[in-house]
Amino acid sequence: MAAPSTPIRLHRHPLSGHAHRVELMLSLLGLPVEPIDVDLRGGAHKRPEFLAMNPFGQIPVIEDGDVTLADSNAILVYLAGRYDEAGRWLPRDPVTAARVQRWLSVAAGPLASGPASARLVTVFGAALDHERCKSVAAQLFAVLDRQLADSVFLAGDAPTIADVALYSYTAHAPEGGVALDAYPNIRAWLARVEALPGFVPMRRSAVPAAV
Repeated sequence: MAAPSTPIRLHRHPLSGHAHRVELMLSLLGLPVEPIDVDLRGGAHKRPEFLAMNPFGQIPVIEDGDVTLADSNAILVYLAGRYDEAGRWLPRDPVTAARVQRWLSVAAGPLASGPASARLVTVFGAALDHERCKSVAAQLFAVLDRQLADSVFLAGDAPTIADVALYSYTAHAPEGGVALDAYPNIRAWLARVEALPGFVPMRRSAVPAAV
């Protein structure tokens, strides 16, 4: 499908990895975007006008014409399905599609409860068990590093939305106190993602990062 005639509105926060994965996907697809920063500290995401777009009161949310959609992984599926006619980012063959879904589940599970949550503690002051979050992150990254020893990208030899879904919080794990120096395959994979045409980085937070 051709690119939209008007920019896709992205309701985001610049330090949110969930929002960044959507921003990254939009850029990789070369789609026009209108970023709208949501004042999370001021509670804008809990006001009626925002809850009308996402009753869970969470970012990101996109508005694409008459389509309003929340949840970062769901948005990745939508953008790839609607705007990537070649099926590169969301492959149609059953095996690769299943591999992609597996990593989307990881993004919503161990990635969220591990490195993403560890970063919530250090960057946003969330009242979570930081040591447990770091432990979950270490277990995840051990598995991920082994996976990437034999695979260029997460679902095979080409990038998919699986890589987009896991990139942001993995790359920014050091901001949550989770160092990446012990995971050479992960660091090489991050570099491959960052070399993709259209890559856009996520803003770094001000907290000291583990190395």
